[in-house]
Amino acid sequence: MTAQTPEHGEAHGGGLGSRLNWLRAAVLGANDGIVSTAGLVVGVAGATDDRGTLLTAGLAGLLAGSMSMAAGEYVSVSTQRDSEEAALAQEKRELATEPQAELIELTEMLEGKGLRPQLAREVAEQLTEHDALRAHAEVELGIDPDDLTNPWHAAGASFLAFTAGALLPLLAIVLPPAAYRLWITVGAVLCALALCGWSSARLGAAPVGRAVLRNVGGGALAMAVTYAAGSALGAVGV
Repeated sequence: MTAQTPEHGEAHGGGLGSRLNWLRAAVLGANDGIVSTAGLVVGVAGATDDRGTLLTAGLAGLLAGSMSMAAGEYVSVSTQRDSEEAALAQEKRELATEPQAELIELTEMLEGKGLRPQLAREVAEQLTEHDALRAHAEVELGIDPDDLTNPWHAAGASFLAFTAGALLPLLAIVLPPAAYRLWITVGAVLCALALCGWSSARLGAAPVGRAVLRNVGGGALAMAVTYAAGSALGAVGV
């Protein structure tokens, strides 16, 4: 009879880190797109109900925000990748010049993870014989040499996520009649933020309620502040 591996809800292995990295960029981009564009158009709506003005402000915010998010993610992840590559290069030099010292270091790290000294030595020798650089990269540096962070992927994910998020408040503020557009925008934005918080929590195996409250509360506060500012400026004719 063949034993079957039990199914668990938790994820294992390097795929989790990759998924969380993409999730972080996508959620951050979508949230920023929804909240910043909603705050912008709601703030402008506090001063004027002219559809052309709202559309211009929303499009400008969408384009500026999506490019800013993409550029920021590219720079951030490029720096991270440079650090990973530099660490791998340093480890490669050390393995070439001091192989015995590196073997001892790997053994000590495995002992620190709970292996008995003799077993740790045997495991370290086998890992070194199989692929010394990979062994040190994964155990010592926490890096998968075949799965380094990709700045283009992060930038693209942020750009698309921000654009998708920003389109919702933009369309909600310009399509409905003037008498209803503000309330429709607020409702649509809060629902989208709740869904985004729920999705990110489910995919990341985090508490759902806390994520939803953070998203909805932050978005509501941003729209309230910008609407109050826009109304005040509109009242004085600015």
